[in-house]
Amino acid sequence: MKLYFKGHDYKYAAEQMLLTLFPGQRPEYPASPPAAGEDALELSLFRGRVWATATARLSYRGKRCAAVRRCSSAELTGGLADSRALQRILKLAFYDAGVRTLGREPPWGALTGVRPVKIPARAMAQGASPAQAEALLRDTYRVSAPRRALAMDCARASLAAQNSLRRDEVSLYVGIPFCPTRCAYCSFVSADVGRALRLIDPFLAALHREISAAGAMLERAGLRVRTVYFGGGTPTTLSAPQLDALLGHLAEHVDLSRCTEYTVEAGRPDTITAEKLSVLARRGVGRISVNPQSMDDRVLAAMGRAHRCQDIRRAYALAREHGIPCVNMDLIAGLPADTPEGFRASLEQVLALGPENVTVHTLALKKGSRLMEEGGALPSGADVGSMLDYAWSALRAARQTPYYLYRQKYMSGSFENVGWAKPGFESLYNICMMEELHTIVSLGGGGVTKLVDPHTGRIERIANAKYPQEYLRGLDQMIREKSRVADFFAAWNQNKEG
Repeated sequence: MKLYFKGHDYKYAAEQMLLTLFPGQRPEYPASPPAAGEDALELSLFRGRVWATATARLSYRGKRCAAVRRCSSAELTGGLADSRALQRILKLAFYDAGVRTLGREPPWGALTGVRPVKIPARAMAQGASPAQAEALLRDTYRVSAPRRALAMDCARASLAAQNSLRRDEVSLYVGIPFCPTRCAYCSFVSADVGRALRLIDPFLAALHREISAAGAMLERAGLRVRTVYFGGGTPTTLSAPQLDALLGHLAEHVDLSRCTEYTVEAGRPDTITAEKLSVLARRGVGRISVNPQSMDDRVLAAMGRAHRCQDIRRAYALAREHGIPCVNMDLIAGLPADTPEGFRASLEQVLALGPENVTVHTLALKKGSRLMEEGGALPSGADVGSMLDYAWSALRAARQTPYYLYRQKYMSGSFENVGWAKPGFESLYNICMMEELHTIVSLGGGGVTKLVDPHTGRIERIANAKYPQEYLRGLDQMIREKSRVADFFAAWNQNKEG
């Protein structure tokens, strides 16, 4: 779609709304004026003494609609506040014109961000009642009733998590960028072990060095680890001796005395063995993932998984035999070859097993994934909506409650990913990571450290190298950059005292 701006240059705001309303369209910025009948958006901004006014004029498939939104000039106090207020009215004007043109509204209304829970959580933290926070989602952003209910449940979980955190606590993420095979939908940075086996031992030796340095840095800074999360990739791609050495090294060099949640993504059932689970249980891991994505063998084959449904059941039974107290299982709505009936059958089989956590993802077509590159038939947005509707009713009937959610670009039907949990089994790490409640120090391949000042909302990022070879080459520089964690907290404490 051709985009024309007047009085502003907020490209990102317009592109976010374009992706929400017209996911098949890509932005173009022509120099010539729009021709009659072409798909185009004219988005203008005028700042007067009393009001700032955004006007959207949209032409799409022969239909033309216009909309106006405005905010008081008193809201424009300078700097970031101006940018946020002006982008909000521009996006809302575009949204109003878009839904009039399309004749329908997306499930998340005018919200375009990946973290919709922040809006009601922030409002309640500032003194709004739950009813007022929900009204903000309804009246300002036009979020549908089912999505408002999801967001409010997750906002309550976010506030409870925030209240449990101490200011000297951080979480620790360790990235293991290896997988046994690559799924069709995946764009994560991970190496196929069949081709990268020679890199595992040098990668682990380097990771041991980074863990030792991080532990010393955290000790000097007076910081304690509240949660540990091993992700990837698939950490259980490593052998039992490799896992034992890695987790043992972490325990030796990082103070885990205050750690209340220790997660290792086992993920692929074909990587889970009794020996590995024995190591995890002995090293204090209390939460793992056994992720089927589907319980239909046809769908598993279509997405490039090497395991089958019987392997999922075997891995889950092994986890229970080894006393792992919390098991998460992931499903994806919208996979190739799946149907609403097939998805319901998968969910029913998962719930029959009795996991403490179930995460329901919506398929997102990611750049670099085989699905994005090769294409293929996928369930329609309506079918995906039917899958999610069933998931909500079935999970609530199983006494699970949504506790965190996020959205992604190019997501089927403009829906969401939602983590569900039995009472008392919510993952604190997942909430802290997604809602950016406190600092997460990331080690290993592809991790991004997020330094969070919860009082101002300021966030600084330190990225680790993505690929194993780059990680090995850049290790010394990554260790040096982690000193910023200690500097960040020293400055924060000084500001609080001042």
